Amino acid sequence: MENKWINDAFDGELPESFHGGVKWQSPSNIALVKYWGKKGVQLPQNPSISFTLSQCRTETSVFYEKSDRFGLSFYFDGKPNPAFQKKVESFLLSQIDSFPFLKQLDLRINSRNTFPHSSGIASSASSMSALVLCLLDMERMAKGTDSIDKQKASYFSRLASGSACRSVLPTMALWGQTDAVAESSDEYAVSLEDDIAPVFKTYHDSILVVSDAQKEVSSRAGHALMESNPYAATRYEQARAHVTDLLTVLKTGDLEGFMQITEAEAMQLHALMMCSNPSFILMKPNTLRIIRAVCEFREETDIPVCFTLDAGPNVHVLYPDRHAVLVERFIMDELERFCSGSLWIADRVGDGPSSNH
Repeated sequence: MENKWINDAFDGELPESFHGGVKWQSPSNIALVKYWGKKGVQLPQNPSISFTLSQCRTETSVFYEKSDRFGLSFYFDGKPNPAFQKKVESFLLSQIDSFPFLKQLDLRINSRNTFPHSSGIASSASSMSALVLCLLDMERMAKGTDSIDKQKASYFSRLASGSACRSVLPTMALWGQTDAVAESSDEYAVSLEDDIAPVFKTYHDSILVVSDAQKEVSSRAGHALMESNPYAATRYEQARAHVTDLLTVLKTGDLEGFMQITEAEAMQLHALMMCSNPSFILMKPNTLRIIRAVCEFREETDIPVCFTLDAGPNVHVLYPDRHAVLVERFIMDELERFCSGSLWIADRVGDGPSSNH
C-alpha cells in the first residue's frame, strides 16, 4: 500500500513566528495474540490483538522553533541520551518526505516514562507513538487544521516501532489484515473498542517484574530469528486462527476461551524463541513459579485470572475488575515474593493517548 498521506504533506514555508511546544502521553500495550515475525517495511507476518494499558505511559514534549535547517536534541528524564537521540533522529529523517516541514525546525524533545525504566516493560510502543502524535500535532498547526487522523498516527507509529501502531487506539486494537475484520490492515491498527463485551473493558493487567535486567534478545533480533525458524509457517497460520477465534470470544464475553487463547499465545511465543537458532530461554525460574501459582489459584477459586508474557521473563496477570480485590490480595500474599525487589505494577485497560496542551 502506498503512503496515502504523502500527497497531503505540508510543504510550505513556515512563518518566522512558528515556535512553541506540544506534549502527548501515549500508553504501552500488551499483545494477547502476539506479533512475532515481520516482512517488508515493518509489516506483520500475522495479525495481532492487544489491550491498551492505562498507567504505563510515555510522556513526550517537543519544543520547536523556525530554523534554516533541521536540528534535534533529545533528553530522557531530563538528561541527554545519545542512543535514544540516534533512534529518534533516524526515524524522523527517514520520514522527511512525508513531513518536509521538519527541514525548517529545530527540535528539543523531552521524554519520560511513568513506569520504572528498569521494570522490563517494553517502552518502544509508548515512546514512539507519543513522538508520532507530537509530530502530527506540529503538522496540524502548520496546516491550520483542527484534529489528528488516528489512522495516520497508527500508520507512522508502525514505521517507528511495529507494536506502537496499536498504542494510539483505546481499549483494544487489532493490527494486521484478517478476513474476520473488513477494515483491518497490515499498514495500521484498527480499534476493537466497539466490538468487545463490556467485561473486557474492565480488565486489569498486574505486571509482575521478575527481572529488571536488560532483555537477552531485542525485539528486532527476535523478529529476525523467525525468518529461519523451522516452525514459522505453522506459527503464522496458528496465529491467524487464534485472531479469528479471539474476535468471537471477545464479542461473546467467553472468559474461558479468552484465557485459553491468551495463555497458549504466551507459551508459544517463548517456545518459538527456544527453537530458534540461536535459541533463547527468556523465562526465569520465578516466571514458572508465578505461572504455576496463577493456574492453581484459578483452579481453587474459579476466578477467571490468566497470564500472558512478552518477550522476556515478566508476567502479566489479567483479570476482570469484579475480581480485583481477591486477585490483588493473592498477588501481594503469594506472588510478590517472586518479583525483583517485590516490584509489580497495577495497570488496567485504558483510553489511549492524551494531549496536554
